[in-house]
Amino acid sequence: MSRENSLADAELSSIDMLPVSAIGLGMVAAANLVEVAALVGDTARATMLNALMGGQSLTATELAYCANVSRPTASGHLSKLVAARLLTVIRDRRFSYYRIASPLVATMLESMKVVAAIEVPPRRQPRSANDDALRFARSCYDHLAGQVGVAVTDAIVAMGHIVLTDEGGEVTSSGEHFFSAFGADLRPPTRRIFCQPCLDWSERRYHLKGLVGARILDRLLELGWLKCVSDSRALQLTSSGKAGLSETFQIEINNEGVLTCRLCDPRRLTA
Repeated sequence: MSRENSLADAELSSIDMLPVSAIGLGMVAAANLVEVAALVGDTARATMLNALMGGQSLTATELAYCANVSRPTASGHLSKLVAARLLTVIRDRRFSYYRIASPLVATMLESMKVVAAIEVPPRRQPRSANDDALRFARSCYDHLAGQVGVAVTDAIVAMGHIVLTDEGGEVTSSGEHFFSAFGADLRPPTRRIFCQPCLDWSERRYHLKGLVGARILDRLLELGWLKCVSDSRALQLTSSGKAGLSETFQIEINNEGVLTCRLCDPRRLTA
């Protein structure tokens, strides 16, 4: 008997030894994976999910417009996404508003974007102004992403306010004072993830997600340092934001939109 056949027989024997319950659970998990993959794999549904990744709630009519489908077609897609618990729906009088069901769903979608952005070999495609705006600064569900999000994360780590690894993040004692002075309240108890790295699909490096990432974005919007862009996940940096990033995070942005951090290696933050 060949070595390959022996290995195959050994693998089959190990499967035979598995409890029936374990095999059953594996089949259920695989079925769920196939269902979710099929739902996300449809172009119209993927477009609607992407439109909701800014963290806002949208009506079926708005999502139909985004996906370039009819209102009845959009309603059918949305019903499937709600049934699979990828979206939740809130009904307010005459309108129903749809949003991403949880940060876990948002993380899954963002991870898929990271994989989708890998091209071997890379294709040369013209980038639009909206593409550049999204790469510069955008909302990733409820936290800050893009070049600005990565730069802020780098600065906070360089200042010693957060210890960040591939597995998670921890706010240091100096970080507690920093975030308190900055006005980002991390104290309310919550069941959600506190601080974790999130791989940025455009920068291929980490920005912050979880409660800490959400509070940073909330505060930047509250201060008027960033502004939401209509019909886009892109965020616009204001003149006060440019000054604030320089003073608070030691991040400089020149007229060409190139970011440098006085505390970091400048090569890591170039546009």
